Amino acid sequence: MAISTAMCVSFKKELLEAEHDFTADTFKIALYTSSATLGASTTAYSTSNEVSGTGYTAGGATLTVVAPTTSGNSAFVDFSDVTFTSSTITARGALIYNSSKSNKAVIVLDFGSDITTTNATFTITMPTASAGDAIVRIE
Repeated sequence: MAISTAMCVSFKKELLEAEHDFTADTFKIALYTSSATLGASTTAYSTSNEVSGTGYTAGGATLTVVAPTTSGNSAFVDFSDVTFTSSTITARGALIYNSSKSNKAVIVLDFGSDITTTNATFTITMPTASAGDAIVRIE
C-alpha cells in the first residue's frame, strides 16, 4: 500500500469537461492511514482505510476555497488550512475531493510519514495561494 502526492488524472480530464466549479461546489479533505492506496489514478473518495478516531468524522472536513485567480501565465486555486481539534488520530495522507460532484477526487497528499495526535489539534497547512505554490494550478 502506498500514498503518492498527485493531482488525480480523472480530475484533469474533468476540468476539460467543466465538471468542477471552485466558486460553487463543496470540496472536502479526508484523512487516510498508511494502509491506503492513493495516487494519480484515484478517482473518488472512499472510506477504505480512512482514519477513524476522536475528533475526526468519516468524510473529513469541508474546505474553504481561496478564490480562483491568475498571475502571469498561471491560473490557480487554493484552500485555507484545515484543523481537526481535540483529535486522537494517526494519518499518513489525505484526499481532497468534490463532494458536490459524486465525491470525485482532486488531489492526493502524502504526508511523508504517519502523523499522530493525542487529544490535540491535527493541522493541515495548505501552501501559499500563489502561481508557484497553490495546491491546484495550471501553468
